[in-house]
Amino acid sequence: MIHTRRSYGGMCVAPHHLAAEAGRDILKEGGNAVEAMVAAAATIAVAYPHMNALGGDGFWLIHEPGQPPVAIDACGPAAGLATPELYDGHDTIPERGPLSALTMAGTVGGWDAALSVASGWGRGLTLTRLLGDAIHHAHQGVAVSASQQQLATKHQRHLSQSPGFGDTFLVDGNVPSEGHRLRQPRLATTLERLTDAGLDDFYRGELAAGMARDLETLGSPLRQADFANYRAQYVTPLEVALNSATLYNLPAPTQGVASLLILALYERLKVAEGESVAHLHGLIEATKRAFILRDQHVTDPQRLPTPLQDLLSDAVITREADRIDMARALPWPHEPAPGDTIWMGTVDSEGRAVSFIQSIYWEFGSGVVLPESGVLWQNRGIGFSLDADSLRGLGPGRKPFHTLNPALALFKDGRTMVYGTMGGEGQPQTQAAVFSRYALHGMPLQEAVSAPRWLLGRTWGETSTNLKLEARIAQPTIDALRAAGHDVEILDAAFSDTMGHAGGIVLHPDGLMEGAHDPRSDGGAAAC
Repeated sequence: MIHTRRSYGGMCVAPHHLAAEAGRDILKEGGNAVEAMVAAAATIAVAYPHMNALGGDGFWLIHEPGQPPVAIDACGPAAGLATPELYDGHDTIPERGPLSALTMAGTVGGWDAALSVASGWGRGLTLTRLLGDAIHHAHQGVAVSASQQQLATKHQRHLSQSPGFGDTFLVDGNVPSEGHRLRQPRLATTLERLTDAGLDDFYRGELAAGMARDLETLGSPLRQADFANYRAQYVTPLEVALNSATLYNLPAPTQGVASLLILALYERLKVAEGESVAHLHGLIEATKRAFILRDQHVTDPQRLPTPLQDLLSDAVITREADRIDMARALPWPHEPAPGDTIWMGTVDSEGRAVSFIQSIYWEFGSGVVLPESGVLWQNRGIGFSLDADSLRGLGPGRKPFHTLNPALALFKDGRTMVYGTMGGEGQPQTQAAVFSRYALHGMPLQEAVSAPRWLLGRTWGETSTNLKLEARIAQPTIDALRAAGHDVEILDAAFSDTMGHAGGIVLHPDGLMEGAHDPRSDGGAAAC
């Protein structure tokens, strides 16, 4: 699809069509953008389990016309028992299994916090309605996607060792094929429990008690006290002003500062032509400068060496932009952070907009599926270091570094744009590609999402840190990047999953909505 979807009544963009349609249907019934996003978030937790689940984390940017954006940090901290001593005998935290399930799941708390923000917006739909599509699909089944089949096959040997994974996501020990009907009855019952008892039951009710028992029995350090102590937090978003718009993103523990830095640095380079060598080289070199600063500063919000908003000052942006050589590539590699995620956006008929991201970190997270609730748990905590002197050292109650970062832009001409992607280290890069193409170089929104992309670094479990390009990028551009010193690898696929699943919605002052989603995903832009 290369044509931008347009509507006046409301729009939902998601990487799985069932989620986009669930959000769209809420908007059609008069629900608001937050309610639509909760419906989409619950549905995609059922339809795209290799990417996200109730046992993961989430981050929100919510904008109401005339008001400053509201940010919600729904990231769970490390368990009270999660100390380096717990991992004696390990060089690093195990990547899969119960010991990797060491941080609280924040995403359901984020849904609750977001609904509180929207409590005065319109009719107020019930949880039964908001979670209804997710419950239906969990009971009746969803078709296994191509990416679920591929990633389950790729990681089957390790995931099969995680308790509950095989019973939930394999059939007679084998990975189900694309199109296989995947039913999740225990998860359906859990979602039904939330509609009856309220979302807080996930942390302070019978559901919490059952999940805590299961986690302890399986060998996770999480306990019922970790559930009871958790609350999603309202935080002040980071922001940076460009010539045409002010951009917003999430603060620590996310890499939102890197996403803002890349675009602020790129604008200083004054590149005239989109899709040129200068466009790609400039964004790639801006990414390197941003990642260096990110890795020096981003950690648990209580342990920041520097306020992250300070990194977005005019002085820092000028200094870093002056260090970019537009003729030569800065030597790399860099140790990146992988991750698997979904981004979704909604806009309602009143102009309220949501940029949202939800994740379990690696494909299928820890691989641990809790026997009573059917909840798949994240492995975000493996981003901690066991080195006590590390900036991101493990400690009880600390928040892990997050690749997640939903983005929002408020233009001086009155447009509002929500945009984002999954893809770990690629998230800031893809955000920069989409925004720069649309906002700085005049490309239509869907073309900006569909056009060939690049990735500096590693994602999807790969170990290489070179510059990966989709095969559709023009050969003269490839040759010029190599001549500038970039270590280039051409991917086989014209539309590669490696580049993430991006999307965006633009709301114009006259009420027109434009939506785009990635042909690399199973999603769509659903409008009403």
